[in-house]
Order: sequence, then C-alpha cells, then structure tokens
Amino acid sequence: MTTDTPVKPRKGKGRAKDQRPEPALPDLGPLELLRWGWRQLTSMRTALFLLLLLSIAAVPGSIFPQRNIDAGRVADYIAQNPTTSPWLDRLGFFDVYASVWFSAIYLLLFISLVGCIVPRTKVHVAALRARPPKAPARLHRLDEHAELTTSLSPDEALAVARAALKRKRFRLHSHDGVSLSGESGYLRETGNLLFHLALTGIIIGMAVGHVFGWRGDIILAEGDKFASSAGTYNTISPGPWVDTESLPPFVLSLDKLHVEFNETPGRGFGQPRLFDAQTRLQRDPGSPASEETVSVNHPIAVDGADIFLLGNGYTPVVTVRDAKGTVLYREATPFLPQDGNYRSLGVIKVPSASPKQLGFTGFFLPTAEPTFANGPASIFPDAKNPELALSVWEGNLFPGGAPQSVYTLNTDEMKQVTKADGSPALVRLKPGQTYQLPGDRGSITFDNVKRFAGLSVRTDPGAPISLVSAILATLGLILGLTIKRRRVFVRVRPAADPTATDGGAGGRTGSPATVVTIGGLSKDSDPGLAAIVTAIVTAFHTTIDTATATAEPDRPAERTES
Repeated sequence: MTTDTPVKPRKGKGRAKDQRPEPALPDLGPLELLRWGWRQLTSMRTALFLLLLLSIAAVPGSIFPQRNIDAGRVADYIAQNPTTSPWLDRLGFFDVYASVWFSAIYLLLFISLVGCIVPRTKVHVAALRARPPKAPARLHRLDEHAELTTSLSPDEALAVARAALKRKRFRLHSHDGVSLSGESGYLRETGNLLFHLALTGIIIGMAVGHVFGWRGDIILAEGDKFASSAGTYNTISPGPWVDTESLPPFVLSLDKLHVEFNETPGRGFGQPRLFDAQTRLQRDPGSPASEETVSVNHPIAVDGADIFLLGNGYTPVVTVRDAKGTVLYREATPFLPQDGNYRSLGVIKVPSASPKQLGFTGFFLPTAEPTFANGPASIFPDAKNPELALSVWEGNLFPGGAPQSVYTLNTDEMKQVTKADGSPALVRLKPGQTYQLPGDRGSITFDNVKRFAGLSVRTDPGAPISLVSAILATLGLILGLTIKRRRVFVRVRPAADPTATDGGAGGRTGSPATVVTIGGLSKDSDPGLAAIVTAIVTAFHTTIDTATATAEPDRPAERTES
C-alpha cells in the first residue's frame, strides 16, 4: 500500500523561475488603443518615415505621363501598353499628385508634424520658465569636472563662478548658499521646433499652391498674338478651387526672339549666350500695350501671374495643297529641339486631305549636315542652312477618336506613302522649295522659318509661404546643429584644514580655504564643454592673482648701515 506524500519543490534558480507568476498585462480598450496609435503617429520616427515615403510616392509622377500636364501623352501611353495601363490608371499613376494614396501620405505627414510640435512646444515653454536643476552631490561623476582649492570665501567663490558663467551666457540659479546651477542652449530646442514648424509651413504652402494656383503653357511664334483664356493655352493645369473664367485677360504679342550662340571654334562652340523675347503686353482688353522683355529667370508680372520664358525653337511655315492647288494647311508648325544643335522633331497633320488624311513627320535642321551620311543631323543650333526632312503617311490620323499630342503621329491606321518604284517618299526641302507628292496627292511647300518662344504662365499663392518656411527651416536647422544644450554646476565647501593655502592659485598662507568643485553635463557629444570648465578654473586663478597683487604693498627700500 502506498500513500501520496507531497513533494517539496527543489530550491534552485530554474525551479524558482518557473514558479514566478506571469506578468499581468492590462487590457487595452478602444481609448487606450487610440492613445497608443496617436503616440505612434506623432513620434519623430514616424514623421521621418512619412517624409521618406512621400518622396518615394512622388517618383511615379516623373516616370509616367500625367493627365493634368498632357492628356494626349497619357492616351498614347495607354494605347501602347494595353496590358499594364488599365491597372496603372486604376491605381492613379497617371494622376499621382491628386491620387488618394498620395493625399493620404501628405495628410498623415501633416498630422504627424503637428502632433509632434504641439506637445514638444509645451515642454519647451515649461523648460524656458523653469529654473536650472539643483546641483548633484557628486559632481566628479559628470562628463567634465574639475576641483580646486582657493583662499576665497564660499560667497566670493560663488561670485567668481557666477561672473564666469554669465560671460558664457548661462542662465543661473542658486538653490542654496553652497552651490550654483547654470544652463544654456535653449535655442537648440527652439531651432528644432522651428525646423519642424517650417516643414509644416512648406506643406501648407504646397497645398495652397495646389488648390488655388494654376499653370498654363503656350508656344508662341514670332509675330503671333496670344489672348489669355482657358481655351487658348496649349496645356493648362488649374487648381481644384480655381475658376478658369477668372484668369487674367491679358494679350501678349511676340515681336522678336533674340537668340545668340557662340560661333567661336573651341570648347564652347554652339553654346547659347543670350535668350530674350521682345513682347508687347496688353494687361486688359481696353488698356494700351506696353513693351516688355522676358528672359530666363526674369518673368513678366501681370495681375498676380508670372510669365516665364522656358524654351525656344523653330516653327517652319509649311503650306500643303491638294492636286487642284487648294490650300489645305498653312501654319507655322513648332518643331521641338532634341539636342544641343536643335535637331528638332515635329509633326504636320492635314485632316482635310482627301481621299485619305495626310500626315508628315520628321526633322527640322537649322544647319543641316549636307550628306545625311548618318541620317538627318544639324551641325549648329542657329539657322545657317535650314532644311526640312519629312516622311509622308496617309490614313486615319485619329484612330478611335482618342486625343493625342500635336507632336506625335499615331500610325496604327496609316501607311507610308511610296513613290512609283515602291520606295518611301522622303521629303527634303529648303525655304522656298516645293515637293510634289506622288500619286497626285498634291504638294508641300517650305515657305520660311520663324523662331518660337515656350512661355509658361503661372500663379502660385502658396509660394511666399513656402519661401518663408524654407528660410525658417534652414535657420532652425543651423540652430539645432550648432548650439549645444549644457548644464554646469559649481559647489563650494570649506577645506578640511582651515589654514590650507591655495598653492595652485597663488593663495595667501594662513587664509581660510574653500574647495570649489565644478561639473559640466551636455545632452550630446560636446567638445566645447571642457573649455567652459577650464574657463571657470581660469577665472579663479585670475581673481586670486589680481587680489594678491592688490593686497601686497610696495616694500620700502632697505637701508645700509656703515
């Protein structure tokens, strides 16, 4: 027969550890979860992560064409990439800066910065109003410390330390009669708060510019006139809250575009030297026109908007006629430069041609290389030997009725025009020359060439906010990086031997001695903290030396007895 007897647990580390009760964690209710989430969102780590995420989220806006800038390019991209484009369109990659996910990151970053700034500002204001903390008992444990014995009394020693720290712009307070506490570097946290507040200001400025600003781009040839309205811009990007009917109603005429290139052989050959446009500006429909000059970085201001000169190029004046000589097309057609020698790409579309629509695509060469050995090329950016090199297409210019850029030709439903021998019809024209299209399709004439100016009209009401915020952010960053938060403490006590001398400082024998202990503390690595402690010690030495020199009278001359 056996009996069950209780077995005592063995004493040991492992056994005792197994018998410890599990820690009881508090249950998180909805309010606690919200508080935890808010603390995570308003932490500095989250703000930096959101700032990085925002910069990454902006990358697709520079990779993929955007609808608010060029809807034609977006349509062309979707047509050329039928598999991936629908998914990209659903995810907002063709309208990045107005997409839900980009706006969410933008908004979270703003909330995170505000939630980080407000509590830190309260703490900083309280720190500015608070007194420096009481001096620790063991100053020799601080980062920098020193100790000396002086013949000054405790009150005189504290006065010397006070004067030395005031010269270093420390805020001082004595909690008792035997210690002194000093603190400096409050502007460091002020700079940090200013930097984060300025980042918030930059975000606000960008939001104001996006909502209330607008931008319109035009290409204006010499001698042409432009009347500002929503429908006359080549591309226009109004903000969500912009009334396009309230755009400034100015009229701008481009009289002459001055362009100079370096013609001296050498390293800078062909480099631009001057770009400016001579214009006539009529600010209101009934007002007189004034002569204005616009150049790079020197815009014209009109009714809250700025007119910038962004680019320039050539507009060949081309005339297309049918077989009967009727003019089907006569315009100054802009060709866009592709390299430093202004080898320019362009398209001429003639939808009124029959029985099939005509399209011309190719290059304008300001100074054509005569042989075309390596294809059409320009050897100088100025119009020294202008020439057009075009290929001819016929068919449907606008398949499916989809919008397309005026600078591209969709040849999906077109075929290249050939000559009688089956070779492609390639057009090479100098000013004044005419080419007869094969198959009784008419003719094309290169009349002359003009220059064009690429102008951008912009208004950004948030720009002053962003500019001031950027300056303040720079100032705050400088303050945060250069100023150190320091605390220096001085404690005095009588020496053990009241007749001790301050041998190291030139003390007077038999004077009461005071032991001075100095300690310095900094939040970060601070090489300048040791210099401050040394400056206080030096102040004691200087005071003792001065007092000694003042206290010793001149000795009388010794008499010699005979």
